[in-house]
Amino acid sequence: MSRLPPTDLPAAAQRILVVDDHRKIREPLAVLLRRAGFDVRVADTAAAMWTILRHAPIDLVVLDAMLPDGDGFALCGELCAQNGPAVILLTARSEVQDRIAGLQRGADDYLVKPFEPDELLARIRAVLRRTAAVQRPAAVADEAVARAPTRHAFGPWTLDEDLARLTHADGHVVTLSATELRLLGVFVRQARCVVSRLELQEQCGAVARAGFERTIDRQVSRLRGKLEDDPREPHLLRTAWGDGYMLAVDSVALP
Repeated sequence: MSRLPPTDLPAAAQRILVVDDHRKIREPLAVLLRRAGFDVRVADTAAAMWTILRHAPIDLVVLDAMLPDGDGFALCGELCAQNGPAVILLTARSEVQDRIAGLQRGADDYLVKPFEPDELLARIRAVLRRTAAVQRPAAVADEAVARAPTRHAFGPWTLDEDLARLTHADGHVVTLSATELRLLGVFVRQARCVVSRLELQEQCGAVARAGFERTIDRQVSRLRGKLEDDPREPHLLRTAWGDGYMLAVDSVALP
């Protein structure tokens, strides 16, 4: 095994799921990633993958394109449609049209077998940097938020930014991640205004990188899943096609 390159990620906080039916590929990859500090789960079938995803938070799936009970390209499309974790496809098919098909299905990256383990590790880190970009704090954004009201009422929800918590009118409470809190803070302060993806990226303190729009879309979709009765037909957090997103109700700052 070659020497592992250094990382600039908080790797211990990142959760990887390796899905491959070949044990001689799956297990060495798991060892490699654990040595790099990642929290790693493994699965040898699509069914096992779905079981793990239902019960554990996963940041990235390393997905074999040919599984005994599922096509990796189709599975990638399903994960993308469900706003699931980032995906790196592993495949023996090297034709350009196959790579295009994988990326069009929502894959964040694509690697052809056989591959160098260190190259996969580098690609994993690159994808995680992109997907974590909106989570990196910005001093300017923090200062602005600190001066602004930290409690807001909108629709049936009350947001408490100090506690990173949403409370519904019926009393149930939803805990927000750091990224969800930043995004919702932007929306409640600009209620009924369209906020572009670039503006969301800037106000959340993220560094612009390739693929950041997909990362913003993924994070907004996760936030929408907590806000909406039916995320497929959102009434609160709406998409302004080609422009960005908008909180479509009034927001009131609370003392």
